[in-house]
Amino acid sequence: MDQGFFLLFATVSVIAALMVVVARNPVHSALALMACFLQVSAIFVLLGAPLLAAIQIFVYVGAIMVLFLFVIMMIDVREAVLQRFLPGGNLPALVLLVLLGVEMLVLVLRSPRFSVTEPVVARGGDEIRQLSTTLFSDYLLPFEVASVILLAALIGAIVLARKESS
Repeated sequence: MDQGFFLLFATVSVIAALMVVVARNPVHSALALMACFLQVSAIFVLLGAPLLAAIQIFVYVGAIMVLFLFVIMMIDVREAVLQRFLPGGNLPALVLLVLLGVEMLVLVLRSPRFSVTEPVVARGGDEIRQLSTTLFSDYLLPFEVASVILLAALIGAIVLARKESS
């Protein structure tokens, strides 16, 4: 049963990720990315990691996607999208995408790491406490650096979205 749900969530996640790349409208692309993030959080729930699923939803779906949609709405990206693609330039990228997909499928099917056995899931309430202690004691500097990078991205989005006063 769990394997069926995993295959369902993984398939929808891959389809949503492809829609991120294929969609012509940037808003549709951002919404497909949000659907992909939701599928990944559902996979986290299947793996017995509800904290990671909640973090995935709060951080990526809640904060990052709102920021993406805000930037997309503020900047007129339709002109940039039209200038980005060259006629006939999509065929080599599509061929490369298919080759990489086939290679990934062959590697997954031939790998002994992907077996039918059930994973061992540790149950207990102390993992969250250990994770938070480790995050805010041992990895405090990388956590703060990631916060500063996100703040710089937000400031950059506001600067790009601001209209020049003439």
